[in-house]
Amino acid sequence: MPRIACLHTATSNIAVFDDALRGLHPDGPGQPAAVLTHEVRADLLAAAEQAGGPTDEILRQTAGVLLGLCGGADAVLLTCSTLGPAVDLVLGAPVPVLRVDAALAAQAVRGGGRVVALCAVETTMEPTRRVFEAACGATGAEVEVRLIPGAWAAFRAGNHAAYLTIVARAADDAARGGARVALAQASMAGAAALAGSAPLTSPAAGLTAAIAAARAGVGR
Repeated sequence: MPRIACLHTATSNIAVFDDALRGLHPDGPGQPAAVLTHEVRADLLAAAEQAGGPTDEILRQTAGVLLGLCGGADAVLLTCSTLGPAVDLVLGAPVPVLRVDAALAAQAVRGGGRVVALCAVETTMEPTRRVFEAACGATGAEVEVRLIPGAWAAFRAGNHAAYLTIVARAADDAARGGARVALAQASMAGAAALAGSAPLTSPAAGLTAAIAAARAGVGR
């Protein structure tokens, strides 16, 4: 069974990914898809927020943590969109290292058309824009990246119910123009159940990609 090591920057995302894993059964009903381990480094996201974005040094630190997780895993999954570019610094890692938002972007643009990627925190907007625009090149999709006002303040205050409600409302607003909506941060995943527009979320997409990469034994 594949062993997937997840690097988070919020402790609450451990439950998000454990829940997502329970919904994946590539080998049939009742068969677990993988074994997850979790590392939480909230300090890395805090540093990026303080710096106004992920600096080269923060990305190097993140890359070092990712490499350290390779030793006991068949694949490593970075679940923080703000720090996603750190994956580009670990080319040649001993196991596949993936960013969760890359899998989401590939899923969101698959059918072409218009895609709206929603972000809760400003520091993730540029990394999200880049990964979605790169994915669009293969399908001709057009992407718009939007920041949801007030969402991150609710998350930081520990009011996760308000956070998910704000995200769900933003998802429904974005979908009214006929766009496919993607919730760019893993912490947003719970909002999908509150939204009427069925937005795409990253945890299941990222885990599916990581499990496939681990089984194939190839890189990103």
